[in-house]
Amino acid sequence: MSGRRVWRARALGLLWLAAGPVAASGVDGLWQQFDDDGRLNSLVRIETVGGQVQATIVKGYPVPGRPADADVRCGRCPGELRDRPLIGLRFLWGLKGSGPAWDDGQILDPEDGAIYRAKATLSDDGSRLTVRGYLGVSLFGRSQVWRRHTGPAD
Repeated sequence: MSGRRVWRARALGLLWLAAGPVAASGVDGLWQQFDDDGRLNSLVRIETVGGQVQATIVKGYPVPGRPADADVRCGRCPGELRDRPLIGLRFLWGLKGSGPAWDDGQILDPEDGAIYRAKATLSDDGSRLTVRGYLGVSLFGRSQVWRRHTGPAD
């Protein structure tokens, strides 16, 4: 191999090694989740564990008619998730992928206890995450756009 080819191979290898951790953790962190009316609903922590993305509720925000955070439980959730406090509840799990897109996950809707298939796409600038829950095929679902939380975990 010529010197130039060796240099290119090494440079590409270093770029691949440098980009790997960034791509895997680009979605990790705190995210603001909004309800369908555009009100800030909760703060969630996303982390990559074993190559899969999962999300846990860190904090709920006041909503008229809803009890305080410590009192809110997942009364309609199935199985072992039933009656667990919403704070600390892992409600999104199993997303696989890298870079800007993940799929093959599941998402729990704590309002009705239903579990849907899930996928997520990170915006080019990393500030927005589009999360889609759906039944069967992605056409039959709904999306939410979460915003990256830049402040402290409150």
